[in-house]
Amino acid sequence: MFQGKKILVIGGTGTIGQGLVKELIKRNPKVVRVFSRDEYKQFKMEQELGRLDNIRFLLGDIRDKERVRRAMEGIDMVFHLAALKHVPSCEYNPFEAVKTNVIGTQNVIESAIHHRVDRVIYTSSDKAINPTNTMGATKLLAERLMSSADYYKGGERPIFAVVRFGNVMGSRGSVIPLFKKQIIENKKITVTNPNMSRFMMSITEAVNLVLKASEYAVGGDVFVLKMPVVNLKDLAEVVIEETCKKYDLPKEEIKIENIGLRPGEKIYEELMTKEEGERAEELEEMFRIYPISKVELNDKGINEYSTDSSKVKALTKEEIRNLILKENLI
Repeated sequence: MFQGKKILVIGGTGTIGQGLVKELIKRNPKVVRVFSRDEYKQFKMEQELGRLDNIRFLLGDIRDKERVRRAMEGIDMVFHLAALKHVPSCEYNPFEAVKTNVIGTQNVIESAIHHRVDRVIYTSSDKAINPTNTMGATKLLAERLMSSADYYKGGERPIFAVVRFGNVMGSRGSVIPLFKKQIIENKKITVTNPNMSRFMMSITEAVNLVLKASEYAVGGDVFVLKMPVVNLKDLAEVVIEETCKKYDLPKEEIKIENIGLRPGEKIYEELMTKEEGERAEELEEMFRIYPISKVELNDKGINEYSTDSSKVKALTKEEIRNLILKENLI
């Protein structure tokens, strides 16, 4: 599907973006354009990948519609990963989140329609479900823009689809690198609430989901990985144990400090709403939520048990440990 294609990865220097670019390169595309606003990360990525004939690095911001349109010239496929994702930052700077997550996404949509690219895959967040914070609300609106674009695009192409993630373990700003840093530097870690549960996935799983969704997409659909649930308390204890083992630190001296929820933060997350579940299809590794215009409501829909992190059996500490060690996160 990707061989010989011209591919644009927007936000390609982020954690998932880099993983996606590395995977795409293996599939012999004609060119992969890496679009982001961070020149230093582009430089580091270029050094890591080496000089490849089919990689181009483009500086730009999705807020700049003309720049996005020029970057998409001649492109077959677009992966849109750029966003403001940090919950407190978006909470204190809400319109900045709107400009990137909402207006930036609309710029991508309009540019894709202008150039008649084959398909556009947008990466969203489980925080878009029943959002309690600005970040989640802007991601929800961006999802709606993607779905609605499939109605008014004026032809068979582009195909627009959404991939909805949980927390990605080891990504920039995620909790595992933070815990590790706190243990080494401060001999303690801070947790917002030990009873918190989260859907979590590895970078490898996230990349594979994006690629599979791009193959399955029919237009306007939302794909959600069947992600395991992790309890924050268990995760914190495993990270302490493994970090202390690796850096030869006394485990008993590491304290866990409860600092309370951050602005806009939830105790648990959800994968989809009840209404979405009524038009969802269960695939082997993921759910596909069809747009209202393309499916009759199911008789049964998807069991709510699958979609609420407070109701799903969480991974054991040993399962968390195996996942962390497999992805080399400590």
